[in-house]
Amino acid sequence: MTSVYDDQGRNVACTVIQAGPCAVTQIKRPETDGYSAVQMGFEDAKEKNTTKALKGHFAKANVTPKKKLVEFRDCEIDKKVGERVTVADVFSDGDIVNVIGTSKGKGFQGVVRRHGFGGVGDQTHGQHNRNRAPGSIGAASTPSKVIKGLKMAGQMGNRRVKMQNLTVLKVLPEKNLLLIKGAVPGHKGAYVIIEK
Repeated sequence: MTSVYDDQGRNVACTVIQAGPCAVTQIKRPETDGYSAVQMGFEDAKEKNTTKALKGHFAKANVTPKKKLVEFRDCEIDKKVGERVTVADVFSDGDIVNVIGTSKGKGFQGVVRRHGFGGVGDQTHGQHNRNRAPGSIGAASTPSKVIKGLKMAGQMGNRRVKMQNLTVLKVLPEKNLLLIKGAVPGHKGAYVIIEK
């Protein structure tokens, strides 16, 4: 993350995302594929790391092999298969976008960190090393079981997250960069999908 100054002189936190150039690798139509979509590839991959099936797919589109392939359903774009899509073709300053990515994995966490529990309570009243414990998890004899979905300790993060209604502060077309207001999911260098 970084920060930039807006028109009113306010310092706004933003995330810098490289969003291109992308190659159009396939255009799907309802007559042939059952739905309409545009498939795009991002970031060149080595030939040795590409499967034979994908090599044929990229050769048909007349593009170099790509690391990431993403489909955008019901997307209208005035490009043909094999042409490049840049940031300036799709985005402009002030656009509202959704960013999809995998959040940072935080490992196995307890209930205090994962769900914000307060712990069992005051240590002076008969408590011994129970400050961060979840407390009772059982119910009465009627259900006689632990109910599904109960907030407990477990894996935190490392999930697909969609951040909605983020603002594009600035488009830098010469470097194919987007400055998006706020935080987006994922670690540095992670792949994200930007929906307009």
